[in-house]
Amino acid sequence: MAKGLQGFLWTMLLLFCAIQELGSWAMHTAVEGPGLGEPGDPALLAGGRVKRGWVWNQFFVVEEYTGTEPLYVGKIHSDSDEGDGSIKYTISGEGAGTIFLIDEITGDIHATERLDREQKTFYTLRAQARDRQTDQLLEPESEFIIKVQDINDSEPRFLEGPYIGSVAELSPIGTSVMQVMASDADDPTYGSSARVVYSVLEGEQHFTVDSKTGVIRTAVADLDRETQDRYEVVIRATDMAGQLGGLSGSTTVTIVVTDVNDNPPRFPQKMYQFSIVETAPVGTAIGRVKAEDSDVGENTDMTYQVKDEEGVEMFKVTTDSNTQEAVITVQKPLDYESKKVHTVVVEALNKFVDPRFVDLGTFRDQTIVRVSVLDVDEPPEFRPPSNLMEVQEDAHVGSVVGVVTALDPDTANHPVRYAIDRSTDAERIFDIDAKTGAIVTGKVLDRETAGWHNITVLAMEADNHSQVSRASLRIRILDVNDNPPELATPYEAAVCEDAKPGQLIQTISVVDRDEPQSGHRFYFTLAPEATNNHHFSLLDIQDNTAAVHTQRVGFNRQEQDVYLLPILVVDSGPPALSSTGTLTIRVCGCDSNGAIQSCNSTAYVVSATLSPGALISLLVCVLILVVLVLLILTLKRHHKSHLASEDDEDMRDNVIKYNDEGGGEQDTEAYDMSALRSLYDFSEIKAGDGGGGPGEGGPGRNPASELHPLPQWVQSPDLDFSVFRDYICRKVEQADEDLSVPPYDSFQTYAFEGSDSPVPSLSSINTWSSGSEQDFSYLGGWGPRFRQLAALYAGRRGDEDSEDS
Repeated sequence: MAKGLQGFLWTMLLLFCAIQELGSWAMHTAVEGPGLGEPGDPALLAGGRVKRGWVWNQFFVVEEYTGTEPLYVGKIHSDSDEGDGSIKYTISGEGAGTIFLIDEITGDIHATERLDREQKTFYTLRAQARDRQTDQLLEPESEFIIKVQDINDSEPRFLEGPYIGSVAELSPIGTSVMQVMASDADDPTYGSSARVVYSVLEGEQHFTVDSKTGVIRTAVADLDRETQDRYEVVIRATDMAGQLGGLSGSTTVTIVVTDVNDNPPRFPQKMYQFSIVETAPVGTAIGRVKAEDSDVGENTDMTYQVKDEEGVEMFKVTTDSNTQEAVITVQKPLDYESKKVHTVVVEALNKFVDPRFVDLGTFRDQTIVRVSVLDVDEPPEFRPPSNLMEVQEDAHVGSVVGVVTALDPDTANHPVRYAIDRSTDAERIFDIDAKTGAIVTGKVLDRETAGWHNITVLAMEADNHSQVSRASLRIRILDVNDNPPELATPYEAAVCEDAKPGQLIQTISVVDRDEPQSGHRFYFTLAPEATNNHHFSLLDIQDNTAAVHTQRVGFNRQEQDVYLLPILVVDSGPPALSSTGTLTIRVCGCDSNGAIQSCNSTAYVVSATLSPGALISLLVCVLILVVLVLLILTLKRHHKSHLASEDDEDMRDNVIKYNDEGGGEQDTEAYDMSALRSLYDFSEIKAGDGGGGPGEGGPGRNPASELHPLPQWVQSPDLDFSVFRDYICRKVEQADEDLSVPPYDSFQTYAFEGSDSPVPSLSSINTWSSGSEQDFSYLGGWGPRFRQLAALYAGRRGDEDSEDS
């Protein structure tokens, strides 16, 4: 059938072309142009202007020609052609010589290739008519067009696929879903090859498509996402306006049905059962329940609530935002003995309700949750939970303060034993009867020391001490009047010598360690021993204070500069307690304005209110100071007498020894050389002691103690260090006579040479004997540094030899 249709089309096209060809011969178009000759051409001038032109109509060629012979396109012809073959026709331009061939004699043009209008719609060529002999243009070169005639060879195509659309469920009929569009490559200006119409091939039960616009719409109003959430609809596009023989193309459109909140929540069960122990703390999760919802997304968001009053009081329901479950938790402590089973009504409802679907029914559901309470062995409970007791501070040891009671809440009702947590009563001020729970005093109480006591009482099962309860108990110590009032401070006042009678000297206030419930009330009066007092008066001001006034004219510091006024203070009891305090009043000199100028420097008299213990402590301190002073004086005197009776050679009080060897006389870092250098200052000491200096023979002059700055003594085998001995003894005597220095002296010895020395020792200990045979003549060869030492030893030895002779 398709081949027959194609043959019919080819026949119609050939017939159409033949009619056009016949018409071209019947029409002549005169074309005048420069191709026939220039205006100055002699031939044209001789013969005059000749009206000549091309003769043809517009050329068409059918696309997709499939014949075996070249396809005839048309003929070009000049009206000057007489048919004798003297004119040669040629063409040039697009496809000339390849696609299009021309018969040079007849001017017939044929197409040799299969053309496609969708690739190229027309070809532009130029025609020439020349004299075959002279090759001269007989007609001006003229341009002509060969159009490719369209046939319906391209089917419609959906170029924007794949198509995915969406529509809400339960949308009304005719709701627009989306639009599809197909394109046809055929010529839209020729025939109906590009006129496309749309239709539904599959899915027409639920959707329709507009044949002209391609808009897809719903065909039913009961699309249900919960039944089917997507549809595959096949849309066909047909050209030739849908007529017989038109080409078509199709595409598949996926239509997703979106959700609306048209389904209420529903519990899969009408009853749930959970169990929990009675000791579960508040906030413990009992279980979870969930209502199912066929919707998706936010349309499944739930809120849960407890509907019955009992459940609201005992339990709490919250929503898990991730799983949309109802979490049931304990809101109040459970008690197996009180109630073993709790029934809770839980309701679920959608959070977001669509008002368009409220007529579908209520969007909530309820279920029953039964909670069974499991019994456990619980510790005793204190009843009633009173935590305050009171006791008088003068209560005797063993007095009952109060009684605590605890019961076993379990059905077994085990006996209870009591104890006090000693970490809260380390001093054991209170005790408790283990069986009855009676709390008694264990020590004497004193409110002024501790007015409150906080203890912890333990209650435990008699046969299971691990089941223990604790209760905090506050015990208040009630006050009794057991402390007398006292003056607030050791008052001291001053009165001017020229004071007038009735002048205010001092205002007295008192303190009392007690705290009576009705408040303090104090009474003031002079003590009985001050009854004969005519100098001062005491006035009770009735506000727990009293005022002291003068009672006579003028006072004299010379006669009496201090007055002691004993004051008796009594509280309101009961029982009433009293104490006596002393006010010290000093008589002072004042100026004309009453300002105190000076008072006598007489030492303050110790207040009569000073306690005996303080007086004893003061006397003990004074006695210790006296003993220490006497002991120091005795030791000092004994030490001085001991130093005066010692032998000159006994120098053992404070000897500092240096056993290391120094660097000679020039080394001043390791040794203090001032002691040796003072040997040459004896002349100054002697001059200070008795009169004449060196070279003067005064009566007090001691020849043995005279020293020259640099004596040149001759060497002597017998050495005597009496010069050192004399110096030290003189220093000791000076120290003993000087009372401004402590009774100690310091004697420093300097070893002139240490151990491991290659030369013999120069120690004065080894040379103490005057009969020593040691020779110091070698010191002269030690160099300039030992020149003074060599002169000292060698010179001293020579003097001794001369004295012996």
